[in-house]
Amino acid sequence: MKKVIIWMAGLMLAGMSLVIFYYQKVDEPIPAQLDKTLPGQVEEKREREELQPVYTHDSIGYSLQNNELNITYDNGVHWNKVPVGKDQLFEGEYSGNQLELIEGSYILSERVSAFIYMDGASQDVKRLMLVHSADEGKTWNHSVVSEQHAPIRYRKVAFLDDAFGYIIVSGGRTMSSEGTSVFLTNDGGQNWRLAADSGTTRLIYSGGFVDESIGFLSYGILNPEAPDLYVTQDGGSSWRKASFSIAPKYSKIFVTAEVPVKEDGGMTVLLNQGPTGDYKGGKVRAKFESNDHGLTWTFVEEVEPIEEG
Repeated sequence: MKKVIIWMAGLMLAGMSLVIFYYQKVDEPIPAQLDKTLPGQVEEKREREELQPVYTHDSIGYSLQNNELNITYDNGVHWNKVPVGKDQLFEGEYSGNQLELIEGSYILSERVSAFIYMDGASQDVKRLMLVHSADEGKTWNHSVVSEQHAPIRYRKVAFLDDAFGYIIVSGGRTMSSEGTSVFLTNDGGQNWRLAADSGTTRLIYSGGFVDESIGFLSYGILNPEAPDLYVTQDGGSSWRKASFSIAPKYSKIFVTAEVPVKEDGGMTVLLNQGPTGDYKGGKVRAKFESNDHGLTWTFVEEVEPIEEG
């Protein structure tokens, strides 16, 4: 009996020693190389990856470093984080190189900051969203542009003033066909409405509005042979195909319409040569003008490319 008591006492002493040893180990600091989330290490990492702006103009720019989107309005002295996942900015049938934002998919100006993104778990249908700020990124609003949309290829957002803006996206591509959607806002991007369909399923090249009533959609990016430009003159309620008076010598040369602009009381548009044009080096464009708000166009002149540098 005496041996049993001594044996049990030994077990109790051994157990207490193990408990004391365990808690001593818990209290010891975790080696830095094993703890990858210590606050000090995160700060060190961010200091090593100092943000470098990708400038849009003047002192305004953005950064995609550290796997997040930040914007600056003072040459990178101060930064504000955009509350959206980096991957959400590039989702769709076209995702760019992901080193820079997709052209047309965002606005960074003194008046507004805005970014198109997709939201949702489904790979086939997601919500089309816009995150935007009117105070240089200090506060943000998320707006639902469309509750359901197929993966997008072409995307463009723009505001003509503090209230009116538009978003043009295409998606659901099958071979050389896809759908194009135009969304309009009159309250600074809080609410969006879907404009009428243009009636064509060709791949869109570009689009835009010149005011709240007049807008354009230009189609044809695969072997275009003539400009395919649609115009609305009633704020997106209906679309009509524009016509061009092109001399025979320019037939199948100037084939793709860029976005028209207002000029000298009327409108002008440049036609380029498409992806395979080789007339005078392929860079010369043709200028056309319209006096009926973009419905019919007449030739003005050839336009030489602007030399860089």
